[in-house]
Amino acid sequence: MPSVKAPEAFLAPNSDGEWREPVPHLREPRYSQSLERGLAILECFTPARPVWGIADFADELGMSRSTTHRYVITLVALGYMAQVARRKYSLTFGVIDLGMSALNSTSLREHARPYLEELGMRSGFAVAVGVLDGPEVLLVDRQRGSRRGQRLIDLGQAPGSRLPAYCTAVGKLLLAHLPDREQRSAITEMTLTRRGPNTITSKTALRAELQGIREQSLAAAKDELAPGLYSIAVPIRSASCEVVAAVGMDAHPSMISLAKLEDALGPHLISTADRVSARLGYRRDDELHGAGVIGLRPTEVGKIWPATS
Repeated sequence: MPSVKAPEAFLAPNSDGEWREPVPHLREPRYSQSLERGLAILECFTPARPVWGIADFADELGMSRSTTHRYVITLVALGYMAQVARRKYSLTFGVIDLGMSALNSTSLREHARPYLEELGMRSGFAVAVGVLDGPEVLLVDRQRGSRRGQRLIDLGQAPGSRLPAYCTAVGKLLLAHLPDREQRSAITEMTLTRRGPNTITSKTALRAELQGIREQSLAAAKDELAPGLYSIAVPIRSASCEVVAAVGMDAHPSMISLAKLEDALGPHLISTADRVSARLGYRRDDELHGAGVIGLRPTEVGKIWPATS
């Protein structure tokens, strides 16, 4: 479960030694504690720990083992969990179905899909649309690249994946465009763990990086999330001009240099983001006047595609 702030009397240590509130103490009469506890069990699963036992859940959530067992058996019966060993359980595709239903119902994904597919097909690079969700980026959609070396940078990414915001191009772009107070709060609560040789681990350095990104409206990351991963990202805006998402492109150094990725593919990434933004009601002044690559129709973009390999 995610850590939450609560009065000291309600806190209890979990298996990792962290102090957190096992269940919210809400006074709303229509609130269902049973439902909350069932969902809390599902939230325990992570990529790093995909299998849990009854005792593990009970210790993590501060519940009795008999109560925990009842919730687990119910979730198994509903098809959201499966028993994989004696008193050991994992998630099933039933949970994935719920997540994909939520993603499919998101208008952003519907609006972005045709342009994302086109960009991925014409460029051959992996492309994705992400939104900020707390300290993480949630990938609303992703198109896998077709170029040689793609497997080196997949990192298990797919629609619904979550990535740390501070060391990804999409995440830094979205953090950069947060209101100042929200940005300060977000950075204060982050733990900047080194993920690659160039991961920014200083909050002061991160703030400076975000300031530059806000001014340029283009973010880049080189060997930050993982070694050998180059990424760029640009904003998607709503009708109110607010940055609501970002579209990003990933590459491996065997495919292209970061400088060429920015210079040669950046304009096409911007074109894609602007067309998605237009579907959300946003208009740029230069788009209205037909200036530059922004005014190209989808069928025209392929005519100026750069040779990158």
